[in-house]
Amino acid sequence: MNGLVMLIIAAVVLLLAYLVYGRALAKKWGIDPKKPTPAHEFEDGVDYVPTKPSIVFGHEFASIAGAGPINGPIQAAMFGWLPVLLWILIGGVFFGAVQDFSALYASVKNKGKTIGYIIETYIGRTGKRLFLVFVWLFSILVIAAFADIVAGTFGGFNAEGAKVAANASVATTSILFIAAAVILGFFVRKAKPSGLLSGIAAVVLLVFCIAIGLTAPIYIAKSVWLYIVFAYIFVASITPVWGLLQPRDYLNSFLLVAMILGAFIGVLFTAPSINLPAFVGFKVGNNYLFPILFVTVACGAVSGFHSLVASGTASKQIDNERHMLPIGFGSMLVESLLAVLALIAVGSLAVGGKLPSGTPPQIFAQAVAGFLTRLGLPENVIFTLITLSVSAFALTSLDSVARVGRLAFQEFFTEEQNDGKEPGAVVKFFSNKIVATVATLILGYFLAILGYANIWPLFGSANQLLAALSLISCSVFLKKTNRQGWMLWAPMIIMLAVTFTALVFTIRSKGGKLFDGSFNFGIDGLQLIFAILLLGLGIMVAVSGVKKLAEKQTA
Repeated sequence: MNGLVMLIIAAVVLLLAYLVYGRALAKKWGIDPKKPTPAHEFEDGVDYVPTKPSIVFGHEFASIAGAGPINGPIQAAMFGWLPVLLWILIGGVFFGAVQDFSALYASVKNKGKTIGYIIETYIGRTGKRLFLVFVWLFSILVIAAFADIVAGTFGGFNAEGAKVAANASVATTSILFIAAAVILGFFVRKAKPSGLLSGIAAVVLLVFCIAIGLTAPIYIAKSVWLYIVFAYIFVASITPVWGLLQPRDYLNSFLLVAMILGAFIGVLFTAPSINLPAFVGFKVGNNYLFPILFVTVACGAVSGFHSLVASGTASKQIDNERHMLPIGFGSMLVESLLAVLALIAVGSLAVGGKLPSGTPPQIFAQAVAGFLTRLGLPENVIFTLITLSVSAFALTSLDSVARVGRLAFQEFFTEEQNDGKEPGAVVKFFSNKIVATVATLILGYFLAILGYANIWPLFGSANQLLAALSLISCSVFLKKTNRQGWMLWAPMIIMLAVTFTALVFTIRSKGGKLFDGSFNFGIDGLQLIFAILLLGLGIMVAVSGVKKLAEKQTA
């Protein structure tokens, strides 16, 4: 298989999906450009902020992508390129994009509230409380996995203690990005520049940060970076969105789009061969195609995390309802294109059908740098920029998921306030945003120590289960509001089957170690506890939702 042919097929499929299927959904559900969005109705300068669609798209895309569409397809390539490609395209269009758009749509139509609120309104309060616990646990998994990835890409020394210049340059640039984001945020907030002027300002800041990063690398060990990363996401999760989250995501979106364009151009002009078999088998080692392929590809095809971003932050920034389609449906399709590029990257570096060594971000950066080097660009600079882009993806997701986890924790303890009762001292304490953030990040840190490789399978299972729960809640919302939602039912059922199977496999695998003496109470114990909790919570929320979905609609 040729990488260029694969890319052309994917690009055509995804473009047609947006123009035909996405527009059909928008027409079927109903878009009202004249209706004030929650960003205007409840503008508070913190979470509800009417924002230009280009900036919200940048936030949405940068937040949902993370390292997932690079990590997932590269790891799943062990089954061969064909099943991975098929799942990215089919899943991305009919599962992922539909879920993202429906979650954003339902949230905008419900005061910009979260999926938890939608569950409470259309399914019941018990379902909501269970869902909030699930979201909180899931957020911890995302924080742990992505924080470890980011700290790894910043680490200035390898296992032998030698300096890694590319990582150190990425670290410097990323720190400067944060300062530049704050400057840009205040500039946009106070000066209210045009889209063109804000774009020019962003590009100038980007170039400045990258230039300094390449010439002044910071060499700090990964273990120290882990502390710094957690300190950063603590601040990011409690800062008003316009002060850090929006401008940082906007800045990153330029870098991330440039990375995708660079990879696209590299494949276009080099037409690399895919040195992997089309299909290896239904079982590779101890991994079965079902359900491992689906939970491993994860974000490149469908991700429950996207529904949290769409309903947790993006819906509160939508300036006009007509922006929901490109932001919700379109951003997922771009992520699927990135996943295809990651598949081409790993296939181009494979030798004799065997996957290359290294972490997925390293494999992706090496492959893209190789493509562009053949076009005459300097390899060390390109490798550094691609690594920077990957870390920017992951760090941006950390910004959002830390906020989502904090909000879920707070929302769980504010139920009494919703009843009109005076909250007690315990409720006031746990609903404090500082306390909620610390509680979320402490557990995330302890899991991060285990390393992303030990967390990713569980993260993938929880992520896909969250997608199923989101699809259930959006299906109920569409039914209760007399809108057609049948297109969500098949993805919902399939995702439930995939994730419940994967979690049962994890529980059986880890539980079996209790009896053969190989059980590690650190790595295995935490994974077993999380798997049991996620499975139990998922079943209870799913049952509540399916019951509501099966009820006859009353007049």
